Amino acid sequence: MSTLAPILQSWFTDRLRHQRRVSDHTITAYRDAIRLLLIFAQATTGKPPSQLDLADLDAPLIGAFLTYLEAGRANSVRTRNARLAAIHALFRHAALLRPDDAAVIQRVLAIPPKRFDRTIVTYLTEPEITELVAAPNPATWTGRRDRALLMLACQTGLRASELLSLRIADVHLGAGSHVSCLGKGRKHRVTPVTAATAELLAAWLAERAGQPTDPAFPTRRGTRLSRDGLQRRLATHVATATRHAPTLRGKTITPHTLRHTAAMRLLHAGVDTSVIALWLGHENVATTQIYLHADLTMKERALSLTAPQDATPGRYQPTDQVLAFLASL
Repeated sequence: MSTLAPILQSWFTDRLRHQRRVSDHTITAYRDAIRLLLIFAQATTGKPPSQLDLADLDAPLIGAFLTYLEAGRANSVRTRNARLAAIHALFRHAALLRPDDAAVIQRVLAIPPKRFDRTIVTYLTEPEITELVAAPNPATWTGRRDRALLMLACQTGLRASELLSLRIADVHLGAGSHVSCLGKGRKHRVTPVTAATAELLAAWLAERAGQPTDPAFPTRRGTRLSRDGLQRRLATHVATATRHAPTLRGKTITPHTLRHTAAMRLLHAGVDTSVIALWLGHENVATTQIYLHADLTMKERALSLTAPQDATPGRYQPTDQVLAFLASL
């Protein structure tokens, strides 16, 4: 009998769902990672997944699988590390059930994540935000929905999963307008909204007119908008906004970019990073430091403070072309 199948079953149904109560998003991510691994193992060993033993998934096979993800599937290092994290979680569970395979398990757990270059986060400037929010057609039902959704995303910095999971009852308008959500790590979070955002949400929800438990931003069929659907709608509106904001053309805009945008707006307003971390629902304040690296304005202010006392303030300005020509004679 396969030793892997019962481990997988107990890991997904008992360990993850009942003991740890991880989110559906985490279950899906782990499922996809293990599915890819089993398909690769079948192609490598010739055994169908139902007949694989835990010992078949040894360190050399896992290493070959990680190489395949990068070379064969063109996955990024971040994706490769996320798949490895899922495998490590499975093998930590297997260590409790299969002490006889301890040597195999330890060698797999010893495979380290790969280091990668950390790029500066992409975010939208105020003119770009204005054009993006104005891009949906207000004469259509989907346009009014998308305008309220984009406005809320840029102002609150909610994750895509949090936005899509919002119910009508989670939007509280009036005095102290705010939205409440169950975020990453099952943490409840309350985020205030501005008067302009509250006004747009009020108009949308009045038109939406659903039950308190209905999704705040549904499809035309009344079901919850999917992550892929959100990305497609965003891409459509970015293409429209680019006509009036050409700077958008060189940026890759995803729903997470809107989250970065909200964080940078708070940072530019002088909000402390510890408050921004609470606002975004970060587990660790260090996670918020990525926005400091992306803020050129803050760095220029720091540079101006270190300039010599007798130095002329300001940045270098190139010589006028006519004066440069005369100086060259």
